[in-house]
Amino acid sequence: MTDDAAVTGASDAPEDSAGSGRDRLSRWRLVLGGHDADGISTGEGMPVQLSEDDVRRDQALEELYGEGSNRRGGLGSSSPRVARWLGDIRGYFPSSVVQVMQADAMDRLGLRQLLLEPEMLRTVQPDIGLVSTLVGLGRVIPEESRETARSVIRQVTKELEERLRAKTIQAVSGALNRSARTRRPRHRDIDWNRTIAANLKHYQPEYRTVVPERLHGHARRSTEIQREIILCIDQSGSMAESVVYSSVFGAVLSSLKSVSTRLVVFDTEVVDLTDDLDDPVDVLFGVQLGGGTDINRALAYCQDQITKPTETILVLISDLYEGGIAEEMLRRAASIVGGGTTMVALLALSDSGHPSFDSSHAAALAGIGVPAFACTPDLFPDMMAAAIERRDVSEWAASQDIPTSHEN
Repeated sequence: MTDDAAVTGASDAPEDSAGSGRDRLSRWRLVLGGHDADGISTGEGMPVQLSEDDVRRDQALEELYGEGSNRRGGLGSSSPRVARWLGDIRGYFPSSVVQVMQADAMDRLGLRQLLLEPEMLRTVQPDIGLVSTLVGLGRVIPEESRETARSVIRQVTKELEERLRAKTIQAVSGALNRSARTRRPRHRDIDWNRTIAANLKHYQPEYRTVVPERLHGHARRSTEIQREIILCIDQSGSMAESVVYSSVFGAVLSSLKSVSTRLVVFDTEVVDLTDDLDDPVDVLFGVQLGGGTDINRALAYCQDQITKPTETILVLISDLYEGGIAEEMLRRAASIVGGGTTMVALLALSDSGHPSFDSSHAAALAGIGVPAFACTPDLFPDMMAAAIERRDVSEWAASQDIPTSHEN
């Protein structure tokens, strides 16, 4: 049977009162697939007649969801046929539905293998799901397809960066400014607008001026590094979407002169990709999804990079399924927090719903002062702002209705 979501874009023409019944039957006909047992017919007992466009939609749905489209079946390994099918679904369904069908086709039609071919990549509508698939394929993509894959990834990461850049810069810069304010600034750091506004009651008419009782300003010049941020990212296969978003945020944060950003990825090995931060595509091609997980080893590396604990924010992005020594991981996290570093564990950085994660480790981290929760990309800038201002990140998460209690 077809996926209801995949048919919602069919027959999008406005319905009139006479045609609404036929249109409703056509939709049911597309959902149920048109076999004898579906029972769909007109009031006169005649089979529902589909329009020419709906016939093409029906064929596309049948190839993906029909009884003959078992895994690795359906379109088979015929590249021209898959290219035609991808073109059909883009032409006959809205973008949101195309993304659902592409995701289903990855497994049902064996597109993971077919996407290794450059002509295939040019036919697919780029989205974060496709980028996650390409990152998963990673180094097995043949050389002749790599530039095409890079162009697909660049298109999506550029769109994500455009969507997230302004909010991230505004949230982080605002938090830095608020956290750096002081009432005993040096002369060159006085914020005259805030100082005057705060001291208007001390206006002296005879002198026609304000005599400030308190000065307001910034403790440091904006060109100085005010925070050090470390993004420590789990490369396990389930974290693909989180890796994509992390690379984009890493690029945005690295463009700010007032923060120093480091990006570290890990499985059982640890790789520092900080030098590639200005280009998310380079970061993603430096990632190899899959393999084991040694969070403790990654935290050990990050701990060695911390030079100013009270001004450092360590964001561990992981599902917390530790393949190393869990007790040592927790001891190391406690040591990092005890040294003054703000540490947050994001169970996912994605839009894809509730992640699978090790709830016992999440609860244990929360118990030592490391809040653990999933975060959407749109909320990530505000979460970073709360951490920069040294607010209670758990309270911030609660204010956003984000679950932070992880009971077994």
